[in-house]
Amino acid sequence: MQQINDLSAKELAPGLTGYYAHGTSMTFGLVEIKAGSILPSHHHEQEQITYIIEGNLDMTIDGKHCQLVAGMYYIIPSNVVHSAIAITDCKVIDVFNPVREDYRN
Repeated sequence: MQQINDLSAKELAPGLTGYYAHGTSMTFGLVEIKAGSILPSHHHEQEQITYIIEGNLDMTIDGKHCQLVAGMYYIIPSNVVHSAIAITDCKVIDVFNPVREDYRN
């Protein structure tokens, strides 16, 4: 057993810090986002599920605006372009399949 706080922090963009655990076929992450922080448009081969623990996160997913608040989730298919801006401080869970090899370090 491990604690999420024991994982190394990974800066995804200014104001976005992720803590990631990796299984054989998926990656689990806790992401802390400061209000006003922007995650630029990007895409990746992994399917992603984003769940909002707390805060208000505006996302654009495949050109569609999505306002996510605590308790909501969104499934982002493989290779779909998406971005985000934090309206408030946020805590988010992200799950990726397959593993995000680029997040292992």
